[in-house]
Parts: sequence; C-alpha cells; structure tokens
Amino acid sequence: MKRRRQTEISPHPNLSGLITARLCYQVSAMDCDSVVKDLNKLLKENRPDTFNSSWVRKNAPAVYRFIQTYIRTETGGIDWDRFTLSLDREFQKRWIAPRRKRAKPYRNKGEVGIVLQKYHDKLYTFLTPADKNDKHVRDVISITMVRIAQKGNVTALQEIVRLLSFTIDDWIDRNPKISRWRGYDHLIRKLIEGCIRRYRYSGTFIGYLFKTLEYAGRGLMPIHTYSLDDTLYSGEKRRIDSIGQDPETGKLSFFGRNIDAR
Repeated sequence: MKRRRQTEISPHPNLSGLITARLCYQVSAMDCDSVVKDLNKLLKENRPDTFNSSWVRKNAPAVYRFIQTYIRTETGGIDWDRFTLSLDREFQKRWIAPRRKRAKPYRNKGEVGIVLQKYHDKLYTFLTPADKNDKHVRDVISITMVRIAQKGNVTALQEIVRLLSFTIDDWIDRNPKISRWRGYDHLIRKLIEGCIRRYRYSGTFIGYLFKTLEYAGRGLMPIHTYSLDDTLYSGEKRRIDSIGQDPETGKLSFFGRNIDAR
C-alpha cells in the first residue's frame, strides 16, 4: 500500500456525521475504504485461522500505522472495534481482541458524556432505527459504550443498559423469538450485564445480545396477564367470582387450585 500525503488524508468537506461515524472521524471514507480493502485482500491471501493487532502490525505495517494514527476511540486508544466491524464478515469472526485486565469499578460521567454528546441526535436508533445506516450507528454507539463499561465505568454500564432496554422492548413487541421475555425485566437486566462482561468480539454487540436472548429464552414460560374483571366461558361469571380464600389457611383457590397468597 502506497503511503499517502497528509493532504489526501484530511476529511472530505461533504462527509456527513453518519459517514464519519461508520469508521473514523478524522479521515475520508475513501481512505478508510482503501485501508479496509487492503487488509481484506491480505487476509484472503494468507487465510489465518485467527488474527490480532500484532498480526496486522507484522504483516501490514502501513495499515497498522494508519489505524494507529487516525482510527481512535473517543476516550483514547486505537478503535479496533470500529475498524474490524468494517471487514468482511468471515474475518470479523477470526479477530482476537486485545485482552482486558479485570477492571475496578469507578464512575466517570465525562467519558460517557463524550459519547452521548457526539451521538446525541442518533440515540433514537436504539428505539426506532430507520434503515441499515441507523443500525450501523447503533452498533458503533453500543460497542463504544460497552468497551467503556468493561473498563469498570459504572455510569457507562447504567447508560448502555438503559439504551438497550429500549431495543429489547421493541424486539419483544415485534419478534416472536424474543417475545417470551415479556415480564422478565429483572432477568433481562442481568442478561444484558452478563453480555457486557463476556463480549469480546464476535460481530456486533447488538447481534450478540439478540442471539443470547433468543437461546436463553427458549426455556422461559410465557407470562400471560389477565384482568380479574374478565368474563369466563359463557360470560355469566367474572374471573374474580371464581376465586375464594380459605379462612383457616389464608390460601386462595381458583377453580379448585391453590394459589400462594404470599
């Protein structure tokens, strides 16, 4: 890959915020696409079972220098997530992310504020993404927030759990595979936090969360809610008319079946 002059790397004046959010925000989409294509080509030629940042530095030093210089996170460091997200799908699965040390909990609203301020007009994507571009921005935001939370930032953890709850509520309403989770809010929160702790890199975090909900939800019993004022059968009785309480034990009974009154 030929080295480009600095003037070729500067942002294009017509780039929208969405395009820059897709990969990097200091270089033009054409430069980023060129680097992605170069690495995709190299990976296809070498076919490594797995690869990481050290592999890139050794086998594609020019690509590594470009990423190190221009593709950065909002809070510092190389943004490997954002770069590998743009690679071909088969190579995304082979990426081995840098290991993270066990983090001590801390609170830092500033780190979270940087991300929320940058994407303040795109947070709607967690509730109503309009198209593939919106979903991609949601992927970028979620991965960025998850990485900050993995560092131990409790504020980031709380914020990303809140945002993802909107997405999951929409899935519950629209997707039969996730609808079993209706009414299990306490379990949903635990599952989200577990996914945040375990996520390394296996594609997008949103996709990982969806699959985890799908598989974990197969053993859940759907929760059905009814009003005691609903009529039964012929319509002559209401549900509440079929409920009685034993004066000695205090237990409730519904059609002869005991109901724990605790």
